[in-house]
Amino acid sequence: MISYILRRTIAAVILLLVVTAVTFAIFFLLPRLAGQTVDQLAQQYIGKNPSAADIAAVKHNLGLDQPVHVQFWHFIKGIVSGATYDLGPSTAHCDAPCFGYSFKTHVEVWPQLTDRLPVTISLAAGAAVLWLLSGVTAGVISALKPGSFLDRTFMGVALAGVSLPMFFTGNLALLLFTFQWPIFGRSYVPFTENPSQWANTLFPAWCSLALLYSAIYARLTRSGMLETMSEDYIRTARAKGLRERKVVVKHGLRAALTPIITVFGMDLGLLLGGAVITETVFSLHGIGEYAVKSIQDNDLPPILGVTLLAAFFVVIANLLVDLLYAAADPRVRLS
Repeated sequence: MISYILRRTIAAVILLLVVTAVTFAIFFLLPRLAGQTVDQLAQQYIGKNPSAADIAAVKHNLGLDQPVHVQFWHFIKGIVSGATYDLGPSTAHCDAPCFGYSFKTHVEVWPQLTDRLPVTISLAAGAAVLWLLSGVTAGVISALKPGSFLDRTFMGVALAGVSLPMFFTGNLALLLFTFQWPIFGRSYVPFTENPSQWANTLFPAWCSLALLYSAIYARLTRSGMLETMSEDYIRTARAKGLRERKVVVKHGLRAALTPIITVFGMDLGLLLGGAVITETVFSLHGIGEYAVKSIQDNDLPPILGVTLLAAFFVVIANLLVDLLYAAADPRVRLS
């Protein structure tokens, strides 16, 4: 197991390097291939009618006058050991892990990410609990009573949840439960300050995300349980006189959890990298909102920071999913 984790860790580091290199290429090589010069790239961060001296100074301060591979090496080196940046009239040292300074605001990227990360984690974790419990429960009930009223109702709600986009359900939740009937708060409050207010503010966002994702989990659970409950070992367990609840949970649901764990790991990893639409709709200052603003400003260091952070969460989620397979399915552990 230790050697497996070490191999996956090395593969994760290589993958993060590839993701960083691809992002660098998108923002530095593609514009040049399209005909944009370094002077034009630097001019985006100055303003209107800059002089040649201003453009040259910005190119030097941002390192745009260096070859792309040198800029990439400086960025990777800064993550590991920190870096010193020339901000024009002064210099600043950025401690590791250093993701550079924003080209627009000249603010260090890593503190911006860590300040916004609790908001994104709060949003993703609360929604994940809701959609996992509701989706799996609905899928199990539907599988145990196929064709019944409950089955048709749950699958109809699941179809509606998948079909309705987040910007519709999110704005509808805001309209009804925040403005029309002010049941929930509007401004995010950290968990450490007021846990009840934290949950009250995030609950509409949790429900909107859960409606979207629980529909997928309900359909996955239903199809998996329908297949599992017809297996021979399920009939054997019932013939041995086991309680139906134990047959369903321990033998049926446990065997059907493998695809659910896979999808859950990917969904949670992606959400931790930033729920862009949800954070925008509910005005949550998380990683997703930071990414959108950075893309609009064509601000490379924040975009690289968000990309690497999102890739890190996805890689870690995949690793945890592989480890959970053994706990959910003994056949994986034996192989």
